[in-house]
Amino acid sequence: MDKRTFTNRIVVLDTETTGLNPQEGHRIIEIGCVELVKRRLTGKRFHAYINPDRLIDDGAIAVHGITNEALKDEPRFAQIVDEFIAFISGAELVIHNAPFDVGFINHELLRLKNQPGAVTDLCEVFDTLAYARKKHPGQRNSLDALCKRYGIDNSHRDLHGALLDAQILADVFLLMTGGQSSLLDEGQPGMEGADIKRDVKRVSADRPPLTVIRCNDEELVAHQQRLEAIEKVGGGCLWNQ
Repeated sequence: MDKRTFTNRIVVLDTETTGLNPQEGHRIIEIGCVELVKRRLTGKRFHAYINPDRLIDDGAIAVHGITNEALKDEPRFAQIVDEFIAFISGAELVIHNAPFDVGFINHELLRLKNQPGAVTDLCEVFDTLAYARKKHPGQRNSLDALCKRYGIDNSHRDLHGALLDAQILADVFLLMTGGQSSLLDEGQPGMEGADIKRDVKRVSADRPPLTVIRCNDEELVAHQQRLEAIEKVGGGCLWNQ
């Protein structure tokens, strides 16, 4: 599979909706986004509940647990769209089953009086479901299945939620597309051509001895589970060799 070069800034996005098809009048009721820069979570996020001005299908409520009553005092899409567009513009959007979410977002954008354009006019889009199907052909590639495959704990996920699912998908995306990023970020300003060995500063030999904190059995088990998850990504894990 060809290796993908991602932009510097990535926004992982998920939505919840009143139903399955925007062409039947269904609307977005929740948007959740988390930001990554150089494959690291920055802590920045966008999250909004939205009043859809219509009833939510019972089947949708069973999936995400968001009720009509809970949304009656929330803002309309037109009231949050400027902040949302500012957050995603220029980023590469990472979405699981992107055609679904992008279709709903485009439908909401088309309803606006001043239309800002389609999602693909604002961002590039990367579909983790399409990528997973190529990487793991013939296997289940739902978000839950990928969490199990890559050793990601999603036991706290009883119902779907846009922000929670975006956070989980960020973990899946990082493991599925190459594992942990380098601890020494390449391309940092001022690092071009730096001589790492020459720049190392030695600590004084008179310093007090360092305190050694040894891991407990539970931490050892968690560490081994993470190594096994890295192994599943492919390419082997040096710590297991």
